[in-house]
Amino acid sequence: MFDVSDEKLVLIEDRDAIRIVTMNRPDKLNALNTALTQQLLDALLAADAAEGVRAVVMTGAGRGFCAGADLQEFKHLTPAQAGAVEARADLTCRLQVAMQKMAKPVVAAVHGAAIGGGAGLAIGCDMVVVSDSLKFGYPEVKHSIVPALVMTGLVRALGRKQAFEMISLGQLIGAEEALALGLVNRVVTGDPLPAALEIAEAWAKAEPRAMRAAKSLMYRVEDLPLDAAMLAGRDVNALMRSFREREA
Repeated sequence: MFDVSDEKLVLIEDRDAIRIVTMNRPDKLNALNTALTQQLLDALLAADAAEGVRAVVMTGAGRGFCAGADLQEFKHLTPAQAGAVEARADLTCRLQVAMQKMAKPVVAAVHGAAIGGGAGLAIGCDMVVVSDSLKFGYPEVKHSIVPALVMTGLVRALGRKQAFEMISLGQLIGAEEALALGLVNRVVTGDPLPAALEIAEAWAKAEPRAMRAAKSLMYRVEDLPLDAAMLAGRDVNALMRSFREREA
């Protein structure tokens, strides 16, 4: 259904056990058209499947991380192409949840604009390092559209009150405010990639089964009632102890 470009819109670099995945559409502030969305999803899934990769860094080329969805792609949509919008929405949903479904941890290195879908990508990662140049937000309502596909991640990260303020007012926030709200982990001056690589290097040194189990359990317990969450934790605890005993 999609006319996905053969252009290389995602760059891959391996540094030992760390894979750097870079959105490479700098002339459009890495705006997410169908081709970039598909290539980014494919790159993340490939990193998760790669035996030698233990941690992933996601970043963007050029002046900003990601300006969100490329609204020009479907600007002149005809009725015959209406199905493409639904298919693209499904693809976007799969990308937005991909980082949390991956067994391997992902850290975002974010500079400049992280807007709409780009903001969703950033906070969808397990950790986020941002430059003091950050401009983060969801301005869609100001343009008579809705941040529908990224709203779930924002509400889970912030809670209803703060999320509705950000969505309904459409204001962009900077790095320090994003840090204060708990949307990001660290703020650095200049390039955030070195700090993100430090985090990824620490992850890469961990026992892969322990890291995979810790990440999986964290996202499971987030949505479970207390008793069910404690039971899940008990099961993982027993499983990891059995791994250590066998190795000993």
